[in-house]
Amino acid sequence: MDLSIFPRRRYTKSSTPIEPLPNLSKALGNEVKLYIKRDDMLGLTGGGNKTRKLEFSMADALLHNADTIITCGAVQSNHCRLTLSACIKEGLKCVLVLEERVAGSYMVDASGNNYLFHLLGAERIVKVGLGEAPAMVKVIADELRGEGRRPYVIPGGASNNIGALGYCACAQEIQHQQFMEDDVPSFDYLVTASGSGGTHAGLTAAMHALRSNTKIVGISTRHPEPKQRAHIHTLAQSVLDYTLPSSGLILPEDAVVVKDEYVGEGYSIPTKGMKEAVTMFARLEGVLLDPVYTGKTAAGVVDLV
Repeated sequence: MDLSIFPRRRYTKSSTPIEPLPNLSKALGNEVKLYIKRDDMLGLTGGGNKTRKLEFSMADALLHNADTIITCGAVQSNHCRLTLSACIKEGLKCVLVLEERVAGSYMVDASGNNYLFHLLGAERIVKVGLGEAPAMVKVIADELRGEGRRPYVIPGGASNNIGALGYCACAQEIQHQQFMEDDVPSFDYLVTASGSGGTHAGLTAAMHALRSNTKIVGISTRHPEPKQRAHIHTLAQSVLDYTLPSSGLILPEDAVVVKDEYVGEGYSIPTKGMKEAVTMFARLEGVLLDPVYTGKTAAGVVDLV
């Protein structure tokens, strides 16, 4: 899998560290040695996994001579924050479509990422209802083209075969760290959040192409297991076809593992397990997790151990 043939911007100067979690491992019985890949240390405003995806998505936008990026996400979307930040770096305008997935969750004057959307200077912020974002993105893109502008659409989470290249690169980075760093072992399992799917699919596709023995486990943050597993398999196969078009490499169905027991009542709605896991990571390791993605993923890790 030669990723050097794809255009890429660089928003992080070096590999993110892989750190042991000895206190958490001990608290959970010390039968499993836990590690964490610190992608919260990635570049752009506030870091997070979307930075890796945007290195490829933004490069493709620039290749297409875009002057405006349109993207979408939930009302407190990390992806929207980081896309806006990347647009600032590249000198592009940015339009955000925010989908209210939980009724009453959007407030114009809310803090958090919503505040940052305004502080960072989004050209336009449009709030829509559940499931309405893709149609609104198309409407806005058509409007901008009618004005003579050159919009480029990045899907929610940058989760297409271009954005997923960021986590193909991450898989290669992990293997390099295992080879070069004495304190980084070979891993039996790699557990990741599974939402819009680019992270999960990119890791799964790359680890399969690299013939890794590490099993990727996705913790669903929104959809039931059958729907999410089918989505991840389709996207991961698309990534393989995109990166290795003449290989004929087929992703086995059992290469995609999704656990949906930790979603709770729905996307972004807190669960008891999430709250307990977030507290454990903070008090035992000094690591801060978010309640929507990494918190529920951590709840899965704690339970599966």
